[in-house]
Amino acid sequence: MRFLNWTVGLAATLAAGVVATPLEPRQSAYSAYMFAYFTGEGYSNGETISFAVSNGNDPLHWTEVHGGNPYLTSTVGTRGVRDPSIVRAHDGSKFWLLATDLKMYGSGNWDAAVRTGSRSIVIWESTDLKNWGSPRLVQVSPATAGNTWAPEAVWDPSQNKYMVFWASSLYATSDTSHTGSSYHRIMRATTTDFKTFSTAEVYIDYGYPVIDTTIAYDSASSTYYRFSKDERGNSASTPNGKFPFEERSSSLLGSWSSVAVGIGKGSVSRGEGPTVFKSNTVANKWHMFIDEFGGRGYVPFETTNIGSGKWTLSTNYALPSRPRHGSVIPITEAERQVLLNL
Repeated sequence: MRFLNWTVGLAATLAAGVVATPLEPRQSAYSAYMFAYFTGEGYSNGETISFAVSNGNDPLHWTEVHGGNPYLTSTVGTRGVRDPSIVRAHDGSKFWLLATDLKMYGSGNWDAAVRTGSRSIVIWESTDLKNWGSPRLVQVSPATAGNTWAPEAVWDPSQNKYMVFWASSLYATSDTSHTGSSYHRIMRATTTDFKTFSTAEVYIDYGYPVIDTTIAYDSASSTYYRFSKDERGNSASTPNGKFPFEERSSSLLGSWSSVAVGIGKGSVSRGEGPTVFKSNTVANKWHMFIDEFGGRGYVPFETTNIGSGKWTLSTNYALPSRPRHGSVIPITEAERQVLLNL
């Protein structure tokens, strides 16, 4: 989630195959990847959802589907959607697509976006990746929230529910106009159907702004890895501001320890909206796309040791045109053919 110079005073996915459960298809069943993304507020149709599929099991080369045109357009809320995250049901029966309810094209008022923005997320539902029906707008943030950005979800087997999480700036209960200072925390709630949600509560609060959290599960080590953007300004005192950082934990609701900070520094000028997914074919290999906002958009990185925190810039890649904050999930060949024929 990109935003510039706002002054409040201070942005799998459950991606199928990223968070493994016994009920998910085996990794060997996947033969490609699906990429959902938006292209940005610089275009009149940029706050819509586009899809692409990988060329076979190569996550560095992609084919845009639907003639390269957006496939999903919001008719609810602000009529703009950003930061799409695709969730494959833990039993494999359906998909949900979650997105930020925000339209910045023609406005550019990021201060208003974080003070008096939407408290809802936009949700689509599909059983086949082709027919998504009408989007629904679901309020998940409290009245004290100024915005609700980059929603993602992960299946939590300990609760037998999905944990949904997003970024919100929070204001004092008495500050009903949200004129005071604030910073982004990561919020969370639970759901079983993406229609009703538990009361939101703070998930990450480090005393400084954090946005764009995503979570990956490494079944080989039974470890969760959490990636977020340090939204502080980049300065001598906060040299890793505007870049993703990585943490680890043995459980979603347990304590988290730092793995790496400033991921992508030296390869991208700034980074947000990380999406992380496991290779379908190479054991222990993981990919991370980092959105170089204000620059190239998504740039791919990779590692063969997700626990090391060492991510290397990928080479010889051809991503879709202008991809911004989104998500990648592994898919079967049948699902790939559905998408190619949209």
